[in-house]
Amino acid sequence: MSNTIETIKEQISNNDILLYMKGNPRAPQCGFSSQAVQALMSCGERFAFVNILENPDIRAELPKFANWPTFPQLWVKGELVGGCDIIVEMAGNGELQEVIKNAVGDSEE
Repeated sequence: MSNTIETIKEQISNNDILLYMKGNPRAPQCGFSSQAVQALMSCGERFAFVNILENPDIRAELPKFANWPTFPQLWVKGELVGGCDIIVEMAGNGELQEVIKNAVGDSEE
């Protein structure tokens, strides 16, 4: 197994809320990443991110590992939540806030 996959697994297990995105939350490098960041920020909790533009190995390997071809990718508690469309839809119907709050609540116990 490649070191990149090990790195991805570590990132996912070490961060309850993790967004793989293009750019960073203050300066997203694509519209989808920007929408995902806004949806996540609306939940009011801190989240980790990985800028895949600075990590070409992760950019290449993560879609295969996740079986999800596009970015951004939101991972919560080790589970892939989905990409931009799913994140925005969940934020719109209140599901995202619940998922994020639960993830944070679990880790504070």
